[in-house]
Amino acid sequence: MEETNIIEHKSQWRDEWLQWICGFANNQGGVINIGLNDKGQPVGLQKVKKLMEDIPSKIINKLGIVPDVDQRKIDGIDYIQITVLPSNVPILLDGVCYYRSGATNQILRGDSLHTFVLKKMGLSWDDIPVNDATIENDIDRKAIEFFINKAKKSGRVPGISIDDSTETILENLNLITRDGKLKNAAILLFGKEPEKFFVANGFKIGRFVSDESDLIIQDDIKGNIIQMTDKVIETLMSKYLVFHISYEGLQRIETLEIPEQALRELIYNAICHKSYPGEQIQMKIYNDRISLYNYGSLPDGFTVEKLIQEHSSRQRNQNIARVFYLAGFIEAWGRGFRKIHNEFEKAGLEQPTYDEHCGGFRVTIQRQKTGTLFVNNGTLEHHDVTLGSTENKVDTVLESQNVTLNVTLDDNLKSILQHISHNTKITVKELAKIIEVSERHVKRYISYLREKGFLDRTKNNRYGEWIIKK
Repeated sequence: MEETNIIEHKSQWRDEWLQWICGFANNQGGVINIGLNDKGQPVGLQKVKKLMEDIPSKIINKLGIVPDVDQRKIDGIDYIQITVLPSNVPILLDGVCYYRSGATNQILRGDSLHTFVLKKMGLSWDDIPVNDATIENDIDRKAIEFFINKAKKSGRVPGISIDDSTETILENLNLITRDGKLKNAAILLFGKEPEKFFVANGFKIGRFVSDESDLIIQDDIKGNIIQMTDKVIETLMSKYLVFHISYEGLQRIETLEIPEQALRELIYNAICHKSYPGEQIQMKIYNDRISLYNYGSLPDGFTVEKLIQEHSSRQRNQNIARVFYLAGFIEAWGRGFRKIHNEFEKAGLEQPTYDEHCGGFRVTIQRQKTGTLFVNNGTLEHHDVTLGSTENKVDTVLESQNVTLNVTLDDNLKSILQHISHNTKITVKELAKIIEVSERHVKRYISYLREKGFLDRTKNNRYGEWIIKK
């Protein structure tokens, strides 16, 4: 009889084993065998009769549960088997909540404890009512209409109409309690200013060079979460991500460096499954990688490996997940990560990696190699380069005769324009650091942009500000 996540062997009884019994009761139950070694072999017990009296008494007095305690034998040697059933209510030992997770016993505190208690009550965090919120003051009707239009397109409208009152719609979505109070989910999904109630709501985006000490620009996107993904995608496309340019004949094709459907799926998952008492969602964009992090550990029994395999869907925020499903944002069968995998595979890109990090879940995407298009004496030439490391090959082309660059969204030229549009006082030194070329090359790029009428400068070259003209 081997040890498993629900079977423990202990050679002798100690009162500290009450922690294991508490942990089993708070999860799926389990068995503790007293008088067996780690291999399940009997080692013998002294005063078995007294233990058979003391153990049940201690469990009842300390934990308030009644387990099955049986005296058993292996090869004529006595041992005691304690069978613990899962409890419908939280069980505490001396005011502490123990929880069996895998083969370890954990102490639940803070957000984990709060979530656990709600789960035992058949609720999720987004079921909790917001005492001071009202429909008139705190719900944005435009956000409601945005959702209904999305739900119509998805074909998942749950018997509601855009002509219904806001209260009727929220009631049909189970976002109002029986006594008429708005739930946390209602404010997060459709609130005018959810941050008034939930400080940690929001989506932070930061552009770094190689590590977190090199922050270049950042955006903090606030507002209701039903419309947040569109805002995030728009910001990423305009400031942070690059488009790769290709041509089919004379037709120019711009392809986002991350498949957009996969990117949306990742963002939907981060917003939908975040533990909202925790910190904001964070997307960090470096020269070589992109990291997306949301607070909240994986559901009990789930592993990173299991996520990318076929699995059941288990939502942290049930109400939010249901509205996202009705809007067509997510699937109800745990297929999101499979869709992401398929989109990256279809695009021929390296698959994202996933890990649990600092109490949350992190996705890391490696940024791919890109290329720069040049017009050399009227002929298009393509030079493969690595993102952020184009100096040598660009230098060779720039120093040849009669060469002009085709300004595309994946060039260093476009990167310079993007960063200048965000910060008109940015310096040549800062631009050189961002795109990892020398200041001499940045000056050449800027000279080209000014010569072609894309860029100008106020006052004088040293103290003025940049002006984007096209």
